Amino acid sequence: MARRWPEVLWIVRHGQSAGNVASDAAHLAGLAMIDIELRDVDVPLSALGEEQAAALGRWFAALPADERPTVVLSSPYVRAMRTAEFVRDAGGLAWEGIDIEADERLREKEFGILDRLTRHGVAERFPEQAEFRRLLGKFYHRPPGGESWCDVILRLRSALDTLSLHHAQDRVLIVCHQVVVLCLRYLLECMSEEQILAIDAEEDVANCSITSYVFNSKAGSHGKMELDRYNFVAPLTEAGAPVTSKPDKPAGAK
Repeated sequence: MARRWPEVLWIVRHGQSAGNVASDAAHLAGLAMIDIELRDVDVPLSALGEEQAAALGRWFAALPADERPTVVLSSPYVRAMRTAEFVRDAGGLAWEGIDIEADERLREKEFGILDRLTRHGVAERFPEQAEFRRLLGKFYHRPPGGESWCDVILRLRSALDTLSLHHAQDRVLIVCHQVVVLCLRYLLECMSEEQILAIDAEEDVANCSITSYVFNSKAGSHGKMELDRYNFVAPLTEAGAPVTSKPDKPAGAK
């Protein structure tokens, strides 16, 4: 049987964004709205996020050349693409000239009418949505114009099919967002709703943290990807870069 998985898969959450900073300020002030006027896709890294991404890039660059990524896939959002660029510019890829491939299926979860609202703002402006979320839970609740976790998982199933079709035996780096990291774990490890939400409840996915999988050829007829690291922040701590882990868009929930 043909092998269908990469040799190694690194899944990285982007560095701290200007949206993270704005959302922290909104929550501290008890505001309903996050004070940022950009489209979510255009929100850049903060200065700290750039420092984190640079530290991540140096960590990848310190790996032997034959252990670095040969393929880079990124959410098209600015904060994710810039994080991937920092890795590339630090020499963190297997060779020069590797393109960063933007894949919209790796984009942030869409919040629809709840976009840029804090939890307080959701409860104040859309109390019925706050109640729907309480009843359905974050896994199934879809705000009008937005997505549930299940919707994100549906598009990620397609992305993993592309990964197995075109990138078997490669070493693949994916740069994306907190919910996407968790939903990829759900898919790769065949989890239940309860299992992935329990992991989510334990801790947030840190900015520029690494979740990695290695291919085990002896597992099953096609082999399988097995978890190697989760929320690994040593590249930041070793470089002295602060670790941050606030949810990316606190629209009532992650």
